Amino acid sequence: MITGLQLAVLSGGLIGLGLALVVARLLPAEPDLADALERVSSTRNRANTNAAAARTGKERLGLWGMRVLPPGVWVRTPTRELALLRISVAQFYGEKLTFAGLGLLIPPGLTLLFNSLGLGLPLQIPALASIGLAAVMFFIPNYNALDEARKARVEFARALGAYIDLVALERHNGIGVRQAMEAAAEVGDSWVFTRLSEELTRSRWSGLPPWDALHTLAEELGLPELDDFADIMRLSGEEGASVYATLRARSAAMRTAMLNEEIAQANAVGERMTIPGSLLGVIFMALLVAPSLLRMFTTA
Repeated sequence: MITGLQLAVLSGGLIGLGLALVVARLLPAEPDLADALERVSSTRNRANTNAAAARTGKERLGLWGMRVLPPGVWVRTPTRELALLRISVAQFYGEKLTFAGLGLLIPPGLTLLFNSLGLGLPLQIPALASIGLAAVMFFIPNYNALDEARKARVEFARALGAYIDLVALERHNGIGVRQAMEAAAEVGDSWVFTRLSEELTRSRWSGLPPWDALHTLAEELGLPELDDFADIMRLSGEEGASVYATLRARSAAMRTAMLNEEIAQANAVGERMTIPGSLLGVIFMALLVAPSLLRMFTTA
């Protein structure tokens, strides 16, 4: 049976959510240009229709938020990280709204549980907790995107070192610049080689030099190692320079840098592991000295 306090908590939550939606609806929002052009266009192809039908619930929620909510609500969007992870902005915004909604619902649910156990809570506590938890959980997708992108960049750098070695071998065998880059990209089956192969294929059909395509990809995803490789291949393609030794040296330098970073991380973990050992030593010494001190104080 619902008590008066439980009813008040639910009513307050629903009223607060309704007021938030009304305020968000009244605030000015920038329309999505692509979506607006798609709505007014009379020639919608089947691919766009299928893509819209295949959107997930988070993407639809994110598109709704982009149309209704003001741009300042999102604070900061990690564009490079999302492009690296191949996560659409709409899906990212939908995930943020989903986490915020969960943050709003968790405190009232816990309040109802506590009230059912006879532990009454003031109405202000779940209201403030809902707002605070929603604000904190709203930024959890940002942290997840940054963390996953950091891991993806490390994996990209490792695969790029192998790719550079393959390109160097292809060039050493006398194969052209574009052919060497495309052939090396087709060797691996990881997402890094697939991404490189897609960019090189797109540049071939668009008529752009392959190093320009990789340079654009490096700027878009924030990958300085790929940018350096594109500069080396530009020298080989435009000036005909021999880059075999340069490529091998670059891949060796990348592997050395990654090895040094892993060694530094291992040393940091080892230093942190010495702290529990030191504490155990202090506790052991205290246990040895404690009986003597107790006898000393009792006899005195």
